[in-house]
Amino acid sequence: MIIRDLATAESSERRVIDPQGNWESTRLLLRDDGMGFSFHITTIYAGKRFRMHYKHHLESVYCLSGHGSILCLADNSTHAISPGTLYALNEHDEHILSADTDCQFACVFNPPVTGQEVHNAEGAYDLPETTSGETN
Repeated sequence: MIIRDLATAESSERRVIDPQGNWESTRLLLRDDGMGFSFHITTIYAGKRFRMHYKHHLESVYCLSGHGSILCLADNSTHAISPGTLYALNEHDEHILSADTDCQFACVFNPPVTGQEVHNAEGAYDLPETTSGETN
């Protein structure tokens, strides 16, 4: 059994701050935990708007607090995000995320991240080396 406290994790190396200043993410479950996914609590800062394209990961995002929107670049559709909204990037969807206020999200990644990932120039996380049993 794994037990972790968010406040404790936030004061450890599990808290990652975007070098571009768009977000911070506390990674509560990582690849080494052996769950087959990673679980993060991520805050997107108010007024930030940036492109992401997880080419190697699937992500599910649940809004805990805040307001913003997501623009799907495949069909140019925009969707409002508010507490209780879930969006899933089930087709490696390239998108632009905008935060009107600070937005806090619970995020799940498959394959799981290793811990210190930040977005590369394409808006993706680089693919970590896989271990037995993981699929990409």
